[in-house]
Amino acid sequence: MKNKSYCPLNYTMDLIGTKWKPLVLFHLLDGPLRSGILQKKVPDISNKMFTQTVRGLEKDGLLVRKVFPEVPPKVEYYLSERGKSLEDILRSLDRWGLKDNEST
Repeated sequence: MKNKSYCPLNYTMDLIGTKWKPLVLFHLLDGPLRSGILQKKVPDISNKMFTQTVRGLEKDGLLVRKVFPEVPPKVEYYLSERGKSLEDILRSLDRWGLKDNEST
């Protein structure tokens, strides 16, 4: 434990607790996606917010951005091992949302 006031949930929420981060991570669970396809899978995200979100996830070591030397440039995103470790959490949130939506 890092210190007396360390809270594991707070730490986790700092990493993935925005509106967009869990959605981006969730859509990468099944494998790499090109930038444009990934952005289309996240409803209502602006270009600016998409860029900020993937940069933050990359900075935190949760996803990897791979640029292919092509014209026009091809960019793919995929989960790092650290990002893959969130799979159970993300799939549980998805199942909860499905179940709760059906019951309301």
